[in-house]
Amino acid sequence: MLQSAFIPMLLAAVGLYALYKGVDVFPTFLRGAKSGLKTAVELLPTMVGMLTVVYMLRASGAIDLAAAALAPLLNLLGIPKECTALTLLKPISGGGGLALGSEIMQRCGPDSYAGRVAAVMLGSSETSFYTISVYSGHLGLNRLRYAVFAALCADLTAFAVSAAMVRLYFPYM
Repeated sequence: MLQSAFIPMLLAAVGLYALYKGVDVFPTFLRGAKSGLKTAVELLPTMVGMLTVVYMLRASGAIDLAAAALAPLLNLLGIPKECTALTLLKPISGGGGLALGSEIMQRCGPDSYAGRVAAVMLGSSETSFYTISVYSGHLGLNRLRYAVFAALCADLTAFAVSAAMVRLYFPYM
């Protein structure tokens, strides 16, 4: 009961606090909405570009070919071959990663080693390229070499630790 009332109570509290401070709420809301819409329009070309790249990589089979090539290396980190394509797609697209994770769970089962590793990978990593492109596009940043390298290292660490944690907490799989 309290959970369903939390958001309306929070909005009411913010409105009451604004009234207490003498802030004209509706014009402030309109300025924020206008600024948010401007940001969304500025990010639209970046979003279209990223989605196009993701769909092209999936449709062409490039993700699957790269996954097959990287499977032995990722297997050394404990990442099952079923999850190698996920390690390539998740940093690019959260939606694509989620769809691929769902495919892994349907094919291998949610309680399988691959299914559990996929689930933990999805929850422990970021859509790095998407995030970097959105923020850098919004801020007008051009030199991203170190940010991309650091983000990909963080993703690889998240993937390897995901597999290790599944092995640690589910040792009899």
